[in-house]
Amino acid sequence: MDEQMAARRAFGAHLAALRKRARLTQPQLAARLCVVSSTTTVTRSDVSRWERGKRVPDAWLPSLATALAVPLEELERAAAQARGEVAELPQDDHPHAVVQQRAGWLLAHDTAHGGDHVADAAVQVWRAERAQIIGGDKARLAVVSEVAEIAGWLLFDAARPEEARAAWLESLHLARSAGDQTMQWFAMSLLAMEAAQSGRVGEALSLCEEITDRPVPPRVALLAEVRRSRALAAAGDRPRALQAIGRARSRLEDSLHSRDPHWSWWVDELEVTGHDGEVALLLGEPARAVSRFEQTVGLQKSVNPMGRGALYFAVAELDALVRLGAWREAEAPLLRLKPLLRTVASSRIQGRLRSTLRAIDRDGPAWLVDTAREVAES
Repeated sequence: MDEQMAARRAFGAHLAALRKRARLTQPQLAARLCVVSSTTTVTRSDVSRWERGKRVPDAWLPSLATALAVPLEELERAAAQARGEVAELPQDDHPHAVVQQRAGWLLAHDTAHGGDHVADAAVQVWRAERAQIIGGDKARLAVVSEVAEIAGWLLFDAARPEEARAAWLESLHLARSAGDQTMQWFAMSLLAMEAAQSGRVGEALSLCEEITDRPVPPRVALLAEVRRSRALAAAGDRPRALQAIGRARSRLEDSLHSRDPHWSWWVDELEVTGHDGEVALLLGEPARAVSRFEQTVGLQKSVNPMGRGALYFAVAELDALVRLGAWREAEAPLLRLKPLLRTVASSRIQGRLRSTLRAIDRDGPAWLVDTAREVAES
């Protein structure tokens, strides 16, 4: 009985790692399974039971394979092992599974604690796997493309944008060599994000046009509109920026589609509302930005009240309130930062926070300046 329970727990841990690699929370995976299977019966509690080894999701394996973008055979073998029906799989049965599992752990760490302390680890995994590329092994090319994308994101979060751009360019090149269209879209989207934030608006807009110059899955099109809106706002083109973020929001009302790539399922109401707030800030409309970031704080609490996302939106709300000169309202997000800063290390977010704290120190009332200095020292 103990051995069977251990096997079930091992399957659950494997399933959780696949979910984290896909950047899905348990509720998001449950929602995705409902879409894939055309039912409404899968809940977060079901996913939690599977991941804790309380139950093996035999009937849901095909839907899980689709939702997590993994071969059905892999899940079937792992489930059979959990039931004690097969011997342990050979170590090299899935030569790329270990790499993808490590990447999932790095992403999970970033979600909880930021990218500063794991960016170099991701780069190490990326370079080690790149060195193993031999000839035209498309499976390995696709895996290294994904690892390069993850390394790029962690570098970006660690405020190392030039290194992040280099990683995403390689991810795009490898994805093209592997014929992996979905990873090409992802790499171009991330490159567009970095270009817009670095002031290369033309490059960002060109990448968005390249993504959408032919029909693409709904969530891919949505994300391209988000990137386009940020670039247009950075260029001061208010009408077109608002049109683009409006199109993104309208697309959000559409259900998730089976054609959407696995990496796109985190593009949800929280993500779009946050970008809507950033667009407002770029357009010099802090009051509208405050209303959007207040919404994101509530949405973030329902997903995870701690972690990198909570820190990001607390800093964004504080930034908008300070630009508005709403000093009394700025106290609440400022006080929320202390426990978050003790557990999250994201140089990207902390750089924005330092700039906002300097603005408080320069323009704010004395009582708020004292609080800001306490936060700066924490």
